[in-house]
Amino acid sequence: MGKIVAIVGRPNVGKSTLFNRLTQTRQAIVNEEAGTTRDRQYGKVDWGNKEFSLVDTGGWVVRSDDVFEEEINKQVQIAIEEADVILFVVDILNGITDWDSEVARILRRAEKPVLVVANKADNFELHPAAADFYALGLGDPYCVSAVNGSCTGDLLDKVVERLPEEKIEDRDETLPRIAVIGRPNAGKSSLINAFIGEERHIVTDIAGTTRDSIYTEYNKFGLHFYLVDTAGIRKKGKVNEDLEYYSVIRSIRAIENSDVCILMLDATRGIESQDLNIFSLVQKNKKGLVICVNKWDLIEDKSQQAITYYRDTIRERLAPFTDFPILFISASTKQRIFKVLETAREVYDNRRKRIPTARLNEVMLPIIENCPPPAWKGKYIKIKYITQLPAGAVPSFVFFCNLPQWVKEPYKRFLENKLRENWELTGTPINIFIREK
Repeated sequence: MGKIVAIVGRPNVGKSTLFNRLTQTRQAIVNEEAGTTRDRQYGKVDWGNKEFSLVDTGGWVVRSDDVFEEEINKQVQIAIEEADVILFVVDILNGITDWDSEVARILRRAEKPVLVVANKADNFELHPAAADFYALGLGDPYCVSAVNGSCTGDLLDKVVERLPEEKIEDRDETLPRIAVIGRPNAGKSSLINAFIGEERHIVTDIAGTTRDSIYTEYNKFGLHFYLVDTAGIRKKGKVNEDLEYYSVIRSIRAIENSDVCILMLDATRGIESQDLNIFSLVQKNKKGLVICVNKWDLIEDKSQQAITYYRDTIRERLAPFTDFPILFISASTKQRIFKVLETAREVYDNRRKRIPTARLNEVMLPIIENCPPPAWKGKYIKIKYITQLPAGAVPSFVFFCNLPQWVKEPYKRFLENKLRENWELTGTPINIFIREK
């Protein structure tokens, strides 16, 4: 079960810097100007043999105090609803502000673990000043320096301690788990309703909480799998929340709890930046992918040329990973929705495909001999043996050679393309490892 940790706090307290430090990336733009983070950031953190998703809830531009107060309340409320642990970041140099007190007031009413992170404690002489934050009523403040990494390891220890235990659910782990994901109003709920709306007596719901993915067992027409129902059907009282951020944080949980993701696109709007964000989540988590262009019934030009143009545009925007099926459907009229399920099952089977070692070497070694890796400083790289690792989440192949350190990414992509050309691996990512013989 995927775990989510959200970072909240007012602008310019170092949320993005802390995000970069904990994820060991430079994804988030860091600037002293308040409101720099406009696009929501999310990354993976692996600490103490536990992995979780970290979400930076920055992303608003401060125009006035009233606007800020409204926006920060929205962000904090979403974090409270969706996250498993909340990191409340404050500035140890400035102490408690009115905005900090407002966030703390909301968090105190939440039934979620909250850690007060006193950032910008760049030296130990500043640590005593963190005592002021006890007034927030949220427990012990943890002094860190996101800039130099001081005490961030101790903070991660506390985060891991607060993460909820894995729930053991009565599920058949051999069944595929398929999630329908996408931005708001792309037709996710309509597609799920089309899947399970008929013959309801053979569909059974497995208990889950409102925060976690709800598994619906689907057993019709020879197809048997779990539908990870995280379409984000929202209460009417919550429609004022930030839909873009909400869809991302729900997608994180949906993707992490699935084997294959059905990414819904709106045919009337094309592929947008939010679709690219959700696609990147699928890639980071190495899940199977089926693209569904929904609302195709609303498009006037349904010619083959139009379909080809749509497909080429989608693959161009999502490159370099382009080996995935694209279907044109209508959830409202149920056009080709059964094809969606068939294709998702095929992608799942591709993820579990095993290629005999003898066949791998018989096909790939002549290809490598005809197009070997580029020589490096006069040294020739010779790949002698290939095997597939035991069945895992992603098809993984090991190429044994004499100088593995000189095999670069372009040649790895060449090997991946040749594997895809010779075996049906559509929709699934592939791991390529180069090891010394």
